[in-house]
Amino acid sequence: MDSPVSSNAGPESSRSHHPAAVFLRGIAMGAADIVPGVSGGTIAFITGIYFRLLEAINAAPVAVFRHLFRGNFRAFWHACDGTFLVCLLAGILISIATLASAISYVLVEYPILIWSFFFGLIVASVWHVGRQVRHYKVALLVPLLAGIVVAWWITTLSAGQVSPSGLAFFGAGALAICAMILPGISGSFILVIIGMYSPVLAAIKSLDLGILLIFMAGCAVGLLSIARLITWAFHHFHDLVLALLTGFMIGALNKVWPWKETLSWRTNSAGEQVPLNEASIWPWTFAEQAGQDPQIVLAVLMALAGFGLVLLVEWIGFRSRNVAQAG
Repeated sequence: MDSPVSSNAGPESSRSHHPAAVFLRGIAMGAADIVPGVSGGTIAFITGIYFRLLEAINAAPVAVFRHLFRGNFRAFWHACDGTFLVCLLAGILISIATLASAISYVLVEYPILIWSFFFGLIVASVWHVGRQVRHYKVALLVPLLAGIVVAWWITTLSAGQVSPSGLAFFGAGALAICAMILPGISGSFILVIIGMYSPVLAAIKSLDLGILLIFMAGCAVGLLSIARLITWAFHHFHDLVLALLTGFMIGALNKVWPWKETLSWRTNSAGEQVPLNEASIWPWTFAEQAGQDPQIVLAVLMALAGFGLVLLVEWIGFRSRNVAQAG
């Protein structure tokens, strides 16, 4: 896989990803972003487009004033990496629109197996991100532990409820996108915590364009703010940020642990009772409390499949980079 943090710009700035490959990464990011506990930023990171995405987002506002307002559309498109952004955004939006119901169904029907897959995926991403640190030092334990504690604490918060006004949708969009762009922090879980997950999901399913435009405006404001901050932080505190993000992903593992004890319930948009607040428990405790098969063997296999998927993506990226360099 490309090592996007090997320099300030990183190999991703070579813009070597094929549009179809970018679109598929967008599909994966969209699928992750609608699942509370899984971050689209993590998917972007482990598939090698994270820093290219940050660069494109940071370049967009300057490109608008410098090129687009002057009628130079071609220069604008090149400056903000337009093909990349459009392909990625198309994949994300199509994934969210088409997979929202499917993901919800799979989580209800096969929760242990799908969460095990996500668990393996995030464990592998922890390994991948940790390898990008340039100089391992004892001091990096501080941001690592801080990230673990903060992410773990977020996953244990009780969900609240916000009145779904236009301002609430705007604020929810800004807050969620800031979490989504960070590996290890789930934007959809932030929406669950503030009680806006169901209203946003309902707006997506019903294609309520007015509400969705307000939500997307909040996303745009939050994204333009956080992307520049993250880029600045990486340029000045590279290893510290990576240690912090690694901690975030380790702490987030609590949310995707397959075996849960339901502490409280909520009513979803379909009028069904679904878990709201949950606590992680051991598989054998789950078997005793729920009276269900913990499916330990299948869960381990699914976790290994998630881990293996990351290794496969990294291997493909490594081969692609070598072919490009040889050519």
